[in-house]
Amino acid sequence: MQVIPDSRAELGLSITEATTRAQIIGATIATIAEQGYARTTFTRIKERAGLSSTRLISYHFTNKAGLLQAVLSTVVETRTQYLSEHSTGIDPGDRRGNLRAYLETSVAFLRDYPQCVQVLVELGAHTGDRDGWSMTGVMLTQVRTGFVQRQLEQGKREGVFGDISADVVALSIAQAVDGVAAAYAADPALDLDRYGRELADLFDRATAVR
Repeated sequence: MQVIPDSRAELGLSITEATTRAQIIGATIATIAEQGYARTTFTRIKERAGLSSTRLISYHFTNKAGLLQAVLSTVVETRTQYLSEHSTGIDPGDRRGNLRAYLETSVAFLRDYPQCVQVLVELGAHTGDRDGWSMTGVMLTQVRTGFVQRQLEQGKREGVFGDISADVVALSIAQAVDGVAAAYAADPALDLDRYGRELADLFDRATAVR
């Protein structure tokens, strides 16, 4: 698994600073994924990243909220790039083709980036943390349903999709992928390619013009 560096935040940093920042983000992702949100402390992150002091974390991110903002932005960018790379060749105006690609690729992402998936789950379960990033819930909503809902709404206006409630379908898609994630966590031998194809078939039928 290789996460996408937060290049926007690295502008103006020295190579050493950018490298340290990336190490901290990577260590935080790994720690949240393995230890859970509640057990992720600056001390554990420092140990995993091989830092000399937790002060280096505060230097780069100021506080927990700043660190979690960078972590979530990195995970979301990694997921966005993954979805984009695996949808190459599909016409952006092909709503049905893009919906299918989104579903199949979202399921494949569970296998290829398990730490990122777990981080999204953990952050979603702790959006009420007063020390966390206040916009976490908003960003996670966009990740889970925002993009798909906009595609469904546009496709409905174009007559590509039937008489559907885009918000309900988008939420159903998110919950279906969550269900596959839970099943895969319980059984790593699960055939994710088959699950992705069949979910895509299911929602292709559900959104068809009648």
